[in-house]
Amino acid sequence: MEKARHKIDIDFLRQLDRYDLYVKKRVSTVYAGNRPSTRSGHGIDTIGYREYYPGDEMKDIDWKAYGRTEKFYVRQFEEEKTLTVHILLDTSRSMAYKGKGPVSKYEYAAMFAVGVSYLAARSNDKYAISLFTDEPEIHGASRGTASLLRTVDTLSDCVLEGLTDLDACSYTYAKMIRSRSLVVIISDFMEDISHIEAAVRRFSENDLLLIQILDPFETELDMTGDARFHDMETEIEFKTYVSESFKKGYHEALNEHIENINAVCGRAGAGFYTFTTDTPIFDAFLTAVGRRL
Repeated sequence: MEKARHKIDIDFLRQLDRYDLYVKKRVSTVYAGNRPSTRSGHGIDTIGYREYYPGDEMKDIDWKAYGRTEKFYVRQFEEEKTLTVHILLDTSRSMAYKGKGPVSKYEYAAMFAVGVSYLAARSNDKYAISLFTDEPEIHGASRGTASLLRTVDTLSDCVLEGLTDLDACSYTYAKMIRSRSLVVIISDFMEDISHIEAAVRRFSENDLLLIQILDPFETELDMTGDARFHDMETEIEFKTYVSESFKKGYHEALNEHIENINAVCGRAGAGFYTFTTDTPIFDAFLTAVGRRL
């Protein structure tokens, strides 16, 4: 069990002020906000006019049109709606690993989650960071930046424990999503590909993004000789000799697993990115979810 307070550096959020959250398609929710939907209502952009009917709001009358026609017309607006961003953050024991990287996998993943939340808040979208291991710890959605610092404190004190079961967690969480949303899953994804595939399938009706976080040592395995390996989730240890052939087999297995995840995401139209914890967080964030203004 990992009890130490985690270091979650949020300085990079200042850099994100130049960027907006990337959303590929229009969405529809019951809240008014900053993203256009296909229904008409009150917003910023005028999409047409119609004759005035009793009960219409006086502020919507186009007085210039009245001056030209001596008839009352009201402006019709494209109603603007908020997006709900669901962030699922892996808090299993394996995420506590910190090898060659400057921060642990969890700390890097938490910074990424905070970055997504920050841009959602800036856009007046709703966001929720829920934690998962073999079951989800579901948190309600928030809006605005006021609650973000409390979220950072919560993530800093998070206890990393348990095994990862994305299949079971996605089964529970997917039932809560009421309309098309952006779902971001942040994990090392070191579990059976069938579990990952099940989760991707359940969330495939949404805009889905998988972010894999690994330590540089996990991708490089730059060592030779006698070694003891410890599985942080199962607590299993084994000794072996790390030879060149051992490293070759390890890299082949890791690359195959990553390629399988990428293929699963590709078939579902989901995004998938792998980052190591020595990658500048802003660069990683911009690659995965940012765009130029």
